Amino acid sequence: MLLTIDVGNTHTVLGLFDGDDIVEHWRISTDARRTADELAVLLQGLMGMHPLLGDELGDGIDGIAICATVPSVLHELREVTRRYYGDVPAVLVEPGVKTGVPILTDNPKEVGADRIINAVAAVELYGGPAIVVDFGTATTFDAVSARGEYVGGVIAPGIEISVEALGVRGAQLRKIEVARPRSVIGKNTVEAMQSGIIYGFAGQVDGVVSRMARELAEDPDDVTVIATGGLAPMVLGESSVIDEHEPWLTLVGLRLVYERNVSRM
Repeated sequence: MLLTIDVGNTHTVLGLFDGDDIVEHWRISTDARRTADELAVLLQGLMGMHPLLGDELGDGIDGIAICATVPSVLHELREVTRRYYGDVPAVLVEPGVKTGVPILTDNPKEVGADRIINAVAAVELYGGPAIVVDFGTATTFDAVSARGEYVGGVIAPGIEISVEALGVRGAQLRKIEVARPRSVIGKNTVEAMQSGIIYGFAGQVDGVVSRMARELAEDPDDVTVIATGGLAPMVLGESSVIDEHEPWLTLVGLRLVYERNVSRM
């Protein structure tokens, strides 16, 4: 079994692979204050519920792959792998790790590990050219060339950030549930805000992706657009440019990077 861990700014997603198949997954909040010991207890509690794993931490785990956008959490997870999974091969995505995807940006080291991992999975599953739209704390748009190169992207405020900002800065507004309203024209404040979020972000996705596709390929129709991230389902039905929905794209990318590096360890 391969344990994959994708640490985002807001949530951490864990996946358990049996070969190429993801057989279990969990989503927890990301807390930069958690220590390695606390993370180990959390992992033991989650994986202890799975019938294919043993009761002891590490039983049934043959490998670990981790990417993180929060440096303090990455540091603690490194300690977890050392103390509790000492005999298990572990790949932490950072500079020097083989991904198979060339990074053609001004400073490759500043590109988030999760964005590179998404590009790895996109190339493997769909080839290039492709655009990955990841609906996380930020909404990121990442472009992959026809030759499988990461060529750059776009970063915009995410859905949850926008909802929180409206609630904080709007004197007569408040936090709302992110849900599809009855109609585009809201009949009350909550529905008006929901409409602005859902249809506003759908319009943003369509506009940004269309412009990126024109730069990425001679024929924009050749570009495969892949959506991922926890809030992607809220926009899928309203966007006209998304071709594929891969909720576990980052975890698949981690599996691929693990396979490309473990033989070198």
